[in-house]
Amino acid sequence: MLVGADVGQADPDPQLQELRELAVSAGLRPADSSFSRRRHIDPAFYLGSGKVAQIRQQVIDAEAGCVLFDAALSPVQQRNLEKEIGVPVWDRTALILEIFGRRARSGEGKLQVELARLRHAATRLVRGWTHLERQQGGIGLRGGPGEKQIELDRRMLEDKIKQLQARLRRLQRQRSTQRRSRRRAAQLQVSIVGYTNAGKSTLFNALTHAGAYAADQLFATLDTTTRRVWLGEGLYAVLSDTVGFIRELPHSLVEAFKATLDEAVESDVLLHVVDVSNPHAEQQIRQVQDVLREIGAQDIPQILIYNKIDLLDGPVPPTRRQALQDGADARASIFSFDVSARSGAGLDALRAKLAELARDRLQAHGVFTDGAPPRAGSADGDIDTPHHA
Repeated sequence: MLVGADVGQADPDPQLQELRELAVSAGLRPADSSFSRRRHIDPAFYLGSGKVAQIRQQVIDAEAGCVLFDAALSPVQQRNLEKEIGVPVWDRTALILEIFGRRARSGEGKLQVELARLRHAATRLVRGWTHLERQQGGIGLRGGPGEKQIELDRRMLEDKIKQLQARLRRLQRQRSTQRRSRRRAAQLQVSIVGYTNAGKSTLFNALTHAGAYAADQLFATLDTTTRRVWLGEGLYAVLSDTVGFIRELPHSLVEAFKATLDEAVESDVLLHVVDVSNPHAEQQIRQVQDVLREIGAQDIPQILIYNKIDLLDGPVPPTRRQALQDGADARASIFSFDVSARSGAGLDALRAKLAELARDRLQAHGVFTDGAPPRAGSADGDIDTPHHA
C-alpha cells in the first residue's frame, strides 16, 4: 500500500510514481495507493486519524502486507501507525536502505549500507523490544536495578557503528592516496552525477567501454567505478561513475557514502546527467544541486548532459531547455550537450569538449602531450602516468 501526502512540499507527487518505482526496485508489488493534502503533519500519525482509518480499510480490501510512506516518519509515528493499521509500516528512508542493501556488491558498498542501516535502527530500537524491565545487577539480588535491555543493545550498536566508521576511514584514506597520485600526473578528473535512473552508468559505459552494470531501474548501481577514457591526440581523462541521487536522500546515506561521494568533491568537472524525457526533470536537477551543496561540490564546474534524446519526438524545445538551465546552478554550469547514451548520439561532441579540458589542464601544469596513446591501465589506482613531451 503506497501512501503519500502534500504537506507543503514544493513538488508533491500525487501519482506516487517514484515511490512505486522504489517499491518495485525493493522487490515489492504495489497493491493500492492513497494521496491526501494536509496543512500540517500530525505528530502522532503523520496523517489524521480519519485518514489512517481509511488506509487501514484499504489495506484490508487490497490484502496488502505492508504500507510504504513517501515521507520520513519519526519512530513514534511509525510505531503508532503499525499499531493502528496492523501491518508493518516503512518510511521512505527504510525503503531506500532496503534497496541499497540489495544492490551493494563491493565490500566498501556493503560497509556503507550497513553503517546507514545501523544509524537508522539506533533511533528505532524501542520497537524491537516488548520487555524493557531492568536487569538485576551486582551479586545475587542486592545490587539494585541494572541497565535496561534496550540500553545494552544501544551500546552494542554504537560500538558496531564506531567499528564500521573506522574501517570506512581507512578506505577513504586509500581513495585519497589514489586521487593524489592521479593529480600528480595532471590527469583531468571527471565524475558523473545525476538523479537515479538518468542514465549515468549507460553514459559511463559508452565513454569507457567498461561494461558496468546498467538497468532501467532506480539505484541499479551503488559502487563507484573509475576508468580512464581515451580522448584522442594523446589525451585522456579519469572518469568516475557515482551513486545516483534522489529526492529527500536520507542524510545517513549521504554520511555513509562520503568516501564514495568524495570522488565528486575532488573532481575537476562534473557531468550532470539529466533524463530530459522525464516530465519532472527540472525538479530532479534541483534535487541533485541540493545534494551537491550538502557534500560541498556546488562550486565544481558542471557540464549538463541532456540524456535520452532518442525518447523525444524532436529536439528539446527552447522553453524546456531554458527551464532546465534555470534549475541548475548558473555559476557552476558551463556547457550543455544533447546526447543519447544508448545510441551514441552527441557523444563525439562531448568527447571533444573533454579533450579540450584535458589539454587545458595539461598546459596549465606545464605538460604537453606527444600524441601517443596512453599505455594500458584501469581503475582505482591502476592508472598509468601520461606520456610527457
